[in-house]
Amino acid sequence: MVIGGRGGRADWGLVALLSGTATAAYLCRVNVSVAGALIMEEYGLNQAQMGRVFSAFLLGYTLLMMPGGLLADAWGTTRTLSRLAWGWVALTALHAALPRADRGADVLVVLAGLVALRFLMGAFAAPTYPAAVQGVSRWIDPRAHGRANGFIIGSVGLGSAIAPPFVTAVMIRWGWRAAMVASALPALALAAVWLIVREPADARPAGRPPQPAGGPPEARGAADARSVARLLRVPGFGWLTLSYSLQGYVGYIFIFWFYLYLVQVRHISLVEGAVWSSLPWVLSTVSIPAGGWVSDRLVQTRLGPAWGRRLVPMVGMGGAGLFISIGAHTATAWLAAGSLAVATALVLSVEGPFWTTAARLARARSATGGAVMNTGCNIGGLVSPMLTPVLGQAFGWEPALHVAAMLSVAGALAWLRINPAGPPAAR
Repeated sequence: MVIGGRGGRADWGLVALLSGTATAAYLCRVNVSVAGALIMEEYGLNQAQMGRVFSAFLLGYTLLMMPGGLLADAWGTTRTLSRLAWGWVALTALHAALPRADRGADVLVVLAGLVALRFLMGAFAAPTYPAAVQGVSRWIDPRAHGRANGFIIGSVGLGSAIAPPFVTAVMIRWGWRAAMVASALPALALAAVWLIVREPADARPAGRPPQPAGGPPEARGAADARSVARLLRVPGFGWLTLSYSLQGYVGYIFIFWFYLYLVQVRHISLVEGAVWSSLPWVLSTVSIPAGGWVSDRLVQTRLGPAWGRRLVPMVGMGGAGLFISIGAHTATAWLAAGSLAVATALVLSVEGPFWTTAARLARARSATGGAVMNTGCNIGGLVSPMLTPVLGQAFGWEPALHVAAMLSVAGALAWLRINPAGPPAAR
């Protein structure tokens, strides 16, 4: 089965396949967050220990992000994703093989196993979005880049919306181990699909990945490092990475802690928590593609590419900060859940403009550009799952969430220093 159009024409079948793959990967990414309550109960883990498990994923994701982007630029979209999907399936299934507490399992050994598995899952997930944005940059009409990237990154909302009710339903009836196995089934299906997918020959580098000037394979790493360094010198790219780092800090709080916050801090039941924690991701399945679509439309107006791309992230991240503060301050559980759900949808609505701008500035190195920017996001996300519960224990969850609100506003203001229509990366 061959995918991809020619002459830059949009191939929305490719976009749908990339989105489905990213959604399946995201189920394998967030399933532990939903199952976390029962995992903590079985092994007697506290919030700080579970925060280490969550952050282990981000550590692997962050460390392998730039190598993953370079790999995707060398291998192409289909070849990269076809090898990742099987890894998601195997690693997710291995979670269910952890020793049981009622059979005398050593808690520290289990904790170390969880940390190791989440680290490896992060490593295998790292090239997913850089490979996807590379496919968009090569095979989608530039006028639709915001929509295409928004649709693909919308897997964040779709996967997170599916995970709480699906994983909870299986978990309540058969336990969290069965829920982990069930959450890997979509990835298994997509892994099988990628076995028969082929890009046209001109959609990927032909044959072996090209060697850098000078020829020897040992020089490739140095050349790749130089390309990353040149990219960071592109005007505005550093500010773009900083803003996405702050967006990552805020977004990963909701990815990892929203469900547990509602259950353990707001004292909502497991079932009600599953319903409420699905709301932000249901909203995000609309807000993420809508953010890309609005951004594309604004670029075609008198605002042009600079303010057309800026407005969505500035409004989205600024508005998220406001709703986070409302949700943190209110004493009413349902109002807190609703406000934080809106904040999540707003902070994620900016994905299309971010990834489109990164690809625009990086040009031929679009996967590497996306990977560098996303590394910043992951650094923010690496900090927030560990720091937020520490702040919550020391000062209360309201101040901890107010910190996130201020960082979200700061990320919005950073876009004043970013010109999405700026010069391309040197290469």
